[in-house]
Amino acid sequence: MMGLSFKKMIWAFFAIALVLAGIVATSPADAQGSPEKRIALVVGNAAYKTGALPTPANDAGLIAQTLQAAGFDVIGARDLDQNGLRDTLRDFLAKANASGPHTVAFVYLAGYGLQYQGDNYFVPVDAQIANATDVPVEAIRVTDFTKSLAAINNRGSIVVLDAARANPFAQSNQPLAGGLTLVEPDANQLIAFNAAPGTVAPPEAGPYGSYAHALAEMIRVGGLSLGDVFDRTRLRVSDLTKGAEISWDASKFNNAFTFFDRGPDAPAAQVSSYDNAAIRTKAIRDFDEKDAYFAALDRDSLQGYEDFLAAYPNDSMARRVRAIIAARREAITWRETWIADTPEAYWSYLRRYPRGPHVWDARRRLEHFDAALEPPPSFTVIEYDVPPPPPPEIVYIDRPVLYFDDADFGYAPPPPVVFLAPPPPDFVVLAPPQPSVDLYVLPAPVFVPVPGWVLPPRDIAPPENNIIFNNIHNTVENNTVINNTTVNENGAAPAAPGLTTGQKLVGAAVVAGAGAAALHVALPPSVQKAAVLQKQNPAAVVKVPAGSPAAPSGQPQAGNAGAHALPGANGQPLPTVGKTPANKGQVQPKQAQSPQSAPNTVQNPAAAGAKPAPLGANGKAHALPGANGQPLPAAGKTPANQGQAQTKPAPQGANGGVHALPGAKGPNQVAKTPAPQVAPNAKQNSVATGPKPNAHGQTIKPAAPAIAAKAPAKPKPVNNNQPHVAAAPPQRVNPVASQPKPAPHATAQARAPAPKPQAQPRPQPQPKAAQQVKRPPPAPPKPPEKKKCGAPGLPACH
Repeated sequence: MMGLSFKKMIWAFFAIALVLAGIVATSPADAQGSPEKRIALVVGNAAYKTGALPTPANDAGLIAQTLQAAGFDVIGARDLDQNGLRDTLRDFLAKANASGPHTVAFVYLAGYGLQYQGDNYFVPVDAQIANATDVPVEAIRVTDFTKSLAAINNRGSIVVLDAARANPFAQSNQPLAGGLTLVEPDANQLIAFNAAPGTVAPPEAGPYGSYAHALAEMIRVGGLSLGDVFDRTRLRVSDLTKGAEISWDASKFNNAFTFFDRGPDAPAAQVSSYDNAAIRTKAIRDFDEKDAYFAALDRDSLQGYEDFLAAYPNDSMARRVRAIIAARREAITWRETWIADTPEAYWSYLRRYPRGPHVWDARRRLEHFDAALEPPPSFTVIEYDVPPPPPPEIVYIDRPVLYFDDADFGYAPPPPVVFLAPPPPDFVVLAPPQPSVDLYVLPAPVFVPVPGWVLPPRDIAPPENNIIFNNIHNTVENNTVINNTTVNENGAAPAAPGLTTGQKLVGAAVVAGAGAAALHVALPPSVQKAAVLQKQNPAAVVKVPAGSPAAPSGQPQAGNAGAHALPGANGQPLPTVGKTPANKGQVQPKQAQSPQSAPNTVQNPAAAGAKPAPLGANGKAHALPGANGQPLPAAGKTPANQGQAQTKPAPQGANGGVHALPGAKGPNQVAKTPAPQVAPNAKQNSVATGPKPNAHGQTIKPAAPAIAAKAPAKPKPVNNNQPHVAAAPPQRVNPVASQPKPAPHATAQARAPAPKPQAQPRPQPQPKAAQQVKRPPPAPPKPPEKKKCGAPGLPACH
């Protein structure tokens, strides 16, 4: 029994061991077999309030398109303000967190970058940074984002800051250090700058920056590891700028990664008769002078540059290498000072670099510790990993901004083929993209197809509806016909001969319609929502009636062809009096109606040429005449707002249209004017129905007692036997054929009884300061009454 139990235990042990071995064996296979997911965020900020930059938006469009071809699901935007930038970074972190453990994230930020007290900041377009202390408030700290991205369980992340530029911020007191500060990437992360820490890139006119151009070129080379892509980018940037810009990267990215694969029919590599391992391990002194410089630049380490100076101290490139070493040594010294973050550390920095670029950062931290701003005679000096700078290096560090576009440093010759192949002919000069007209949308450059032996990456989950990824070689099939144009299923179509393959692809996609939309990079969710709100904000954009002016050119029109800004919005002038706009068929916004207006009123034809009233704040109601200190309209002119009441007209006679009758009793009294005869079924004029309320529901006070209401008068019969009082005939304003001509006006006698209106509306509450004369609605015509005086055979009127 004991032997049988022992055998069972042995078999059970072996069974458990086999199960565990199977789990261990299958887990790597499952991980290897799971498709890799690629996501990317690309931002190009160019339209800064302090001054626009020519290339970042185009650079972001180029990098986004290149990443789309490499199978990335790309979202991106341009010209983001602080809120938009924060929301975009938050959206991408949420997307990366939901993408799963097999995701590689790529982030590219182009624009202005700043360093402040040991951290890098990316600047939104609306930033207002007058002092160094404004940086944490107005800009986005990149370290917070990179640490949050590294904390997500995925295959790795790549963060590129194309933002080391000479900036216009905080130039007065206590200036900022130039360029970007040296940082350490987190686990399984690569961080890259367009210019080495502490240096800035020279200004470029475009259409693309040298760094974005070089990075896009190297991403498109099949079979390169991630480290080789950025090492060759550094060599190409130096070549394109003649040594004026040296890019930088630091990597802890441990997983194998290639942007594209290299096919079996690929030509032999043009670089190097050595392999990379031989080049990287060969001593600098074993290269000739020309190759030695590029060997040190390829390694981009402080030790490699110092080895070059030790081997070739009198070479033409020696001064440039000293400047590179000076910037790198100071960046390392400041990084270790910031990590220590003690008064002794800042005193140690100030003793090494009394006029260095981080002097003011050190003093701000010393103020925080309430310590002396200058090193005391005796203190504990911290030990740095790099020795103090020799005297020849100090001259470079004392410069306000360090960049290598200086004749004193000498210009670097083109890199030898042993390190870098010549650029592909179709990627030397890139055509500028069409400017984007939609809010936040990145420009879409003309896509240059990759060579036929460059293959899409294997074992990835390609994003849906990606025209660029599906046409990296411009090979399209399964043509269909849309609007008499042959279009393939991916949105491409034949183009005219003489165009490049990239131009054919883009032109065909534009013809396809859906392809044109797919060529653009999708906006982040928060930015897309903000763009829609700005385009369709009902408080600023409404549909205006026919005869209203078109929207100003600065108002976005995408997505709603019928929406126009109200007249006078956004600082635009009001339309000229008497001119009607050409937009017809628009829906008229509802006007605020007077309590006394009839529901089926028509607009007074005599007011067609009147100047429109100023717009209200709500985009619908118009300000009343005389509001906000504006003069009241001239007599006889009615406001053009249908359904609103009319204020008291001014005395007639000044406008040349209606003259005051002779015999008026005083300057404060105006003779009554006749009302036009109304057809039995005609709609009455709503403009004359009562006093016009203001925005608070109160009636407008008369400007002066000389302004009197025009009371409706009964039509007078034409009596050829009566003597006619000499008076100027009233002039017709904008006569309309459908309305009857008003009867001639006759003078009324002072003692004649005034006609009583049939219906008197309820009076509106009047201000205590003055009483306003109410205008009754026009009464229906009555048979004329005979005169009781003044006619032949009757006593004279007194």
